[in-house]
Amino acid sequence: MQYGDLKIVLAEKLGLCWGAERAVEMALAAKERFPEKRAHITNEILHNPGVNDKLKNAGIEFVPQSEGKTGEKDWSDVSEGDLVILPAFGAKLEEMQRLDQAGVTIVDTTCPWVSKVWGVVDKHKTKDMTSVIHGKFTHEEAIATASFADKFLLVKNEAEAQFVCDYIAGKITDRALFFEKFDERAYSKGFDPDKDLKKIGLANQTTMYKSETRAIGRMLERAVLDAFGPEELKERYLEFDTICDATQERQDAIHDLISEDAVTATPLDLVLVVGGFDSSNTAHLLEIPMEKGMIAYHIDSADCIGPDNSIRHRLMDGSMEVTKPFLPSGALTMGVTSGASTPDAYLVETIETAAMLHKLLTVDAGAEPAARPTRRAWSGPMYPNSM
Repeated sequence: MQYGDLKIVLAEKLGLCWGAERAVEMALAAKERFPEKRAHITNEILHNPGVNDKLKNAGIEFVPQSEGKTGEKDWSDVSEGDLVILPAFGAKLEEMQRLDQAGVTIVDTTCPWVSKVWGVVDKHKTKDMTSVIHGKFTHEEAIATASFADKFLLVKNEAEAQFVCDYIAGKITDRALFFEKFDERAYSKGFDPDKDLKKIGLANQTTMYKSETRAIGRMLERAVLDAFGPEELKERYLEFDTICDATQERQDAIHDLISEDAVTATPLDLVLVVGGFDSSNTAHLLEIPMEKGMIAYHIDSADCIGPDNSIRHRLMDGSMEVTKPFLPSGALTMGVTSGASTPDAYLVETIETAAMLHKLLTVDAGAEPAARPTRRAWSGPMYPNSM
């Protein structure tokens, strides 16, 4: 798209995925279907502040909980006959059991891709395997998935997976070191690495990198093979592909957007990523251009773009920063994408705001031209545990 001197190049796949759209539509339809019932939702339906505000404005109350979004819930306001909505990330097994016994009307908007992972975890359980889950122990989806396992261990990246592999192979034997390595929320109660890593199955948080999940799978399979031999591999290791298609499509699309062939044909001055600051899949979309040394900003809405040509954006370590100037004057090409929990309206509003700002910079003849930002490579951790 061309707005005067500003060219916008969109990623081929971006924005709200089918599972996210389905969840929001189901929640709003449920409130409309049962207008007389007091309505609750157990967590944010998506990691998008505008969408969650829309649910609040529709009269849907969020169940209070300690420690932000992942602490213990206060169910005291949920009464028999109420309407309770389970979000796209799903809910913990014990929460579902509680609600089943509470005499409430349950509307389950859990994404089918998340439910698919739960089915895999159940297979691990029937084979007396520990579920090794590639995910973040602070993320609602990973917490819900872990609740379906008898035994689980959450690993957030290849470095943690390598530690597990070394433990399986006997290269690390210090139990105390194991428990220093992993937060107590990352493993099941009573977890014993000397016993519980002898039979394992791989699962994942659906918003993680597909390539990283596959790499972790190969690492774990090799570790089990080396430790127990090929004759026992089938009984001691189990893996299924449970990466969400929408997550992978959006990751592939931004790789294509910034590929060498693409930027040779259409050089990008910067990349703008739109999506909730707590959105794991959106954060990964920021990491891809940043790892390549490109200028990239992650914002959650057009409100992050200031009329003074500043931009408030999230860094890869989860911290916030205000950069000024945001847009240089003159000819500019900007790549744009958005996360799977971002409605198209937020993307359109962001593009229109950026276009208007750039136009004002161009027509204001008395203004001093804004300098072009300098490319910078991210030097922090590639897979922060901030979401």
